[in-house]
Amino acid sequence: MSEGEQKIVFEQLALRDVAEALKRTLPFAETNVEDLGSELAVERVTVPAGAVLVQSWESKRFYWVNLEGEIRAERQEPDGSRTTVGQALAGEGFGETPLLTGKTHMAFEILAVQDSVLVKFSEDAFWSLMACCPAARKVILANMAQRLQTYQVEALHREKLISLGTLAAGLMHELHNPGSAAKRASSQLRVNLLKLQQLSLRFSDEPKTPMQLECMRNLLEHTIRGCHAPAMSSLEQSDAEEAMAEWLGAAGVENAYSIAPALIGIGLKQEELACARDAFKAESFSDALNWLEALVSSVTLVCTIEESITRISDLVMAVKKFAYDEKSPVRDIDVHDSLQSTLTILGHKLRIKGIHVEKDFAASPALIHTRGSSLSQVWTNLIDNALDASPSNAKIKIATWIESANGAGADGANGLDRLAVSIEDHGEGIPPEALPRIFEAFFTTKPQGSGTGLGLEIVHRIVTQKFGGAIEVQSEPGNTRFIVRLPMRVPSPSDFGKCVLPGL
Repeated sequence: MSEGEQKIVFEQLALRDVAEALKRTLPFAETNVEDLGSELAVERVTVPAGAVLVQSWESKRFYWVNLEGEIRAERQEPDGSRTTVGQALAGEGFGETPLLTGKTHMAFEILAVQDSVLVKFSEDAFWSLMACCPAARKVILANMAQRLQTYQVEALHREKLISLGTLAAGLMHELHNPGSAAKRASSQLRVNLLKLQQLSLRFSDEPKTPMQLECMRNLLEHTIRGCHAPAMSSLEQSDAEEAMAEWLGAAGVENAYSIAPALIGIGLKQEELACARDAFKAESFSDALNWLEALVSSVTLVCTIEESITRISDLVMAVKKFAYDEKSPVRDIDVHDSLQSTLTILGHKLRIKGIHVEKDFAASPALIHTRGSSLSQVWTNLIDNALDASPSNAKIKIATWIESANGAGADGANGLDRLAVSIEDHGEGIPPEALPRIFEAFFTTKPQGSGTGLGLEIVHRIVTQKFGGAIEVQSEPGNTRFIVRLPMRVPSPSDFGKCVLPGL
């Protein structure tokens, strides 16, 4: 429809000029229009079908009475669709709700479905109507009550749909990382098994002495005891790997620098390997250590698959329990182990981008006594975001420390010792205008199609609602730091924290 066809005509009139027409409407059916004053200024508005009478961004408020035609209120949804939120047929009034509730902006636009004629009352004229005409006031207040009730029902329905959508989208978001990790680990495990087979055939060419068999048996027992050694700081781990690689290289072990990290990762020490060095010849010792590394790597990959599937199972169980709000039992959770497990899950992504993780695990003990069971979701989202924000070959720093309730800790006022975890990257940073919205569902600063906008909303909800903690974000170009503070015992409802944003 052309602009000319949608032209809206406004006529300035005295109330007496439209009095007869108003008497045929619901608000004025039992009202003596003359009580308002026959000279009261109003406008008669002629609106062609399809024309927009009020835009959603307009701040001026008016009361309207529809004499002819049909008027509709529509809301523009984020996905581009439009939702009808109300309508006014001939003889009905509208516009009283913003005036009576004090809202300054419309959340929707008002348009004509049919060619329509309306009477427009200014804000002052509306309040005169409310003060002087009890019958009209009764109709207007009844209309507002009905509209508010309809809006509340519709808002509750929308909230349920949004919650369901958030839950479904969040589940898909959370399943992606462990699912991908399990797939990658399975693929690498197949390669490792072939390598183990080749090394085993070569290693079995010579008969083994009792001393050799006893030594390898002890190393095997250590390897299959668990998935990970106790978590170390970056400096400790780097020093241990360097020392192990030099020791292996001096003993003539092939691929010394590539197998050292795996041996350190399972907790093996030089003293435990000394028996094999003494029991085997140099070439056989190299084969034995490479075979052991392939086995260690395979065990680690199996553990990664197990952790990934456990994470998936936990998420599925969380959805099943969603309707019942069940509580997990109170238990001790080692935050360092939880962080290390997440780094294992994301290890492939770290290697692809060449990201170095610096760990400064200063918290001791790193245990929190709680009934929460979703810490891995917090670390996965925060570390994954840090990875996405970091350029290739950059560094991510993860630090932990304890803030005493009696000290200068940010949450000492709550009377709780808190374990703090910071995750820091050196990407471009979060724009200042985005910081106040960073924890909103479906808000993302990533390019379209690269993020769901759910990760930080999930993190905030878990930290504050499940653990009674707090989360803070500090960001400037080249440095972004998320700090999570968790009470070291089961929090009471009064302990529950809120996110802290700069300048708010």
